[in-house]
Order: sequence, then C-alpha cells, then structure tokens
Amino acid sequence: MENNNLNKINNGEVAVAQEDTRKRGFFTRIIDGFYNFMDKTYNKVIVYGILIAFVLTLPLWASNYILQVAWNAMFYMLLGLGCNIIVGFTGMIDLGFAAKFAVGAYTSGILVHTFGWNFWLTLPIVVLVGMLAAVLIGGPALRLRSDYLAIVTLGFGEIVRIVARNLEITGSASGLSGIKRPYIFGVQLTRIWMWYYLFIVLVIIFVIASNRVKDSRFGRGLAYVREDEDAARAMGVNVVKYKMWAFIVGTVMGAVAGAFYVMQMAAVSPNSFQFTQSSNILLSVVLGGMGKVPGVMAGAAFFSIFPEIFREIGEYRMLFFGIALVLVMIFRPQGLWPDRRRR
Repeated sequence: MENNNLNKINNGEVAVAQEDTRKRGFFTRIIDGFYNFMDKTYNKVIVYGILIAFVLTLPLWASNYILQVAWNAMFYMLLGLGCNIIVGFTGMIDLGFAAKFAVGAYTSGILVHTFGWNFWLTLPIVVLVGMLAAVLIGGPALRLRSDYLAIVTLGFGEIVRIVARNLEITGSASGLSGIKRPYIFGVQLTRIWMWYYLFIVLVIIFVIASNRVKDSRFGRGLAYVREDEDAARAMGVNVVKYKMWAFIVGTVMGAVAGAFYVMQMAAVSPNSFQFTQSSNILLSVVLGGMGKVPGVMAGAAFFSIFPEIFREIGEYRMLFFGIALVLVMIFRPQGLWPDRRRR
C-alpha cells in the first residue's frame, strides 16, 4: 500500500515536471532557434549589417526623444557590461554597482566644474579613483561569498551615496549642475545626436574589452571561479586575486561610464545612485544572460526601451513591464541570450 502511494506521488511529480518542460520548451525553442540561426556566419553578417545600418542612420529620421531613449539604452549597456565582469564572468553578487559609476561621475564632475579641468584629462584620474575604490571595498570583502558579499556591496553603495549627499564639494543633496560639456575637434557636444554617436563608440570599446577578458587566460580563470570556487582553489587558482582583478575591471568600466554620463547630463546628484539603480543594472545582466556579452546588451536594451513603449498609459506601464519580467523568468530562466556553456 505504501509503495503504491509512493509511486502515485512520483508519477505526479514527473507529470508536473513534464508539463513545466512543455510550457517552457515552446519559448526556449523559439529563442534557441534564433541562437542557432546566428551561429551561421552568413546569417550573422546579414543580421549585424542590418543592425549597424539601423543604428548609424537612426539620427537621420528619429526625434530627439527617440535618440534620448537610445542613448539611455546604450548607457545601460555600458553599465551592464561592467557589471557582467563581476556578476556574469566571476559569479559574484554586486548590489552596489551604482556606487561604481557614481565614483566616476563625481570625480569627473568635480574636476571639470570646480577646478576647471578639461574633461578628457579627467579620464585617467577617473580610472585611478575607480581602481582605488575597487581595492578599498574589494580587499576586505572578496573573501566573502554569496549573501555576505551582496550585503557588503549594498552597504558600499549606500555609503557612497550618503557621503556624496553630505559633502560640500559634491554639492550636497542638490548635487552639481551647469557642468561644462566637453569638446571634440573644437566642437562642443551639446546635441543629443552627438552623444548618441559617441556612446556607440564607447559601447564598441566596452564590447571589445569584455570579449578580450572573456577569451583570455584571465577570463578562463574567472569561469573556473564562477563554476566552482573550491575546485578552482584546489587546482591552484588564486581565487581572491582573480576576484580582485575582476572587481577592479568592472569598477573601472562603471566609473568611465559614469564620467561620460555626467558630461551628457551636465549635472549629477545623489538621487541618481540609489539602490534601485543598482538593482536595475543587475537585472539587465540577469535578464539578458549572465556571462554573454550580446545577452547583456539585449537585456539592457529591453530594460530601457520596453517601459518607454507604454509610457502613454502612465504608471500602469510598470505593471506591463513587471509582467514581462515575470514571463521571461518563468519561460527563460537562463536569460534571453545566455552563454553557450551555461545553457
């Protein structure tokens, strides 16, 4: 009698699992079909050619509002690619990534607004300050794992925001405004289409850097740490060292993105670096597919553009956005475009 009951329970669990697999399989087959389609070089050239032509010609026919949305999507791509080094490549949980681009934004903003520096000369200082911030938080924190590391990064994010809110040099709660925009070849970047093309270049640079990291010996070491930290340590991988360098690279990328962000906005305030901003960046990485560079870019674009499609319906647009996120997590839990090794 007892065996019959156990068999019924097991059969019920199998039936539920099969039904769940069937529901997920439809969406997975669609996305994986596109994935396999893109594996062919000929198809990839066609798709990328159409995409490049669309991106480069967008300012010729689009309104300033559309260009602003596109610029915002590319800005989230920059932040997502930086966060992906830490979260996707290494497997750490970072809930304070907004603090990383806050460091770059305030460093560049203060040097330009308060001390009259040329923006392009502030970029090396932004890189150095980003590295210093990564070492200060990463040194004592990267020996922690999972939830503990997440709490430390969350605390670091809040510390940076609160410090910026209370220091006079950062403009306190009101922040800095009226920051002079930079020049390129004698032309001041005052139009949105100028920033649009500049951020295209930045996205290309960040994509190349991310792929170089991923395909290097350093990137393979990060993959070992992500999959099994104890096994990586047993094989001779210096886990803390690899985590530290991943943290430094991700932080520097976030700081550089923040420096360009503050120049485009011509202002910066502590309200731009709240916890919700960090969660949005992390969500872009998870939604697109951790560890996959095109996936992170797709997740950032989805996260930035989707809410704008329903802007006319007001606050209800976030309801549709939330429903879309839930559907993606149910039917595509590994992300829209996951890394092949993690599928």
